[in-house]
Amino acid sequence: MTEIVLDASVAVMWALPDRTEPLLRQADALLQQYRDGRLDLLVPDLFWSEIANALWKAVRRGRIPAATAHEALTEMISRDFPTVPGRQVLDQAFIIAVRFDCTAYDSVYVALAESRRTQLVTADEPLATALAAYLPVKWLGAY
Repeated sequence: MTEIVLDASVAVMWALPDRTEPLLRQADALLQQYRDGRLDLLVPDLFWSEIANALWKAVRRGRIPAATAHEALTEMISRDFPTVPGRQVLDQAFIIAVRFDCTAYDSVYVALAESRRTQLVTADEPLATALAAYLPVKWLGAY
C-alpha cells in the first residue's frame, strides 16, 4: 500500500469544504483512497494544530459558526491518522527551511516525507513548485 505525508492544506478542504475550491475534487479522491484502504496517510503532530487553526480562522472571519467548526474538528480527529512527533525530523526540517527559504512548519512535512522515503502531497502550489525538483513534494493538482 502507498503511504504519503498529508499536508494540512489538503485536509482543511475536507474540514471546510468550499465547493468553489479548484482542488476539492482531487482532495476528495485522496480521502476516498484512504477510506478504501488503498492509501496510508501520515502526518506530523503539527498537522492537528494547523487544522484547528484553519477552523478557528473560518469562525473568526464569519465563514462558519463555531459549532460547525467544532464538529469538523471532531470529525478530523476521528480519522486518527498516524502521527509522528515533529521533533523527530526537526533538525532536517530546519536544514530544508534555511536551504530553500521556506517556513519551518512546511519543512517539517517535507522532512517527514524524506525520512519515510515517500512524498508530501500539498495543495500549496508555490511550495510544491519551489521544492518538487529537489525534494519529495507533490502538488495535489498533479497527484
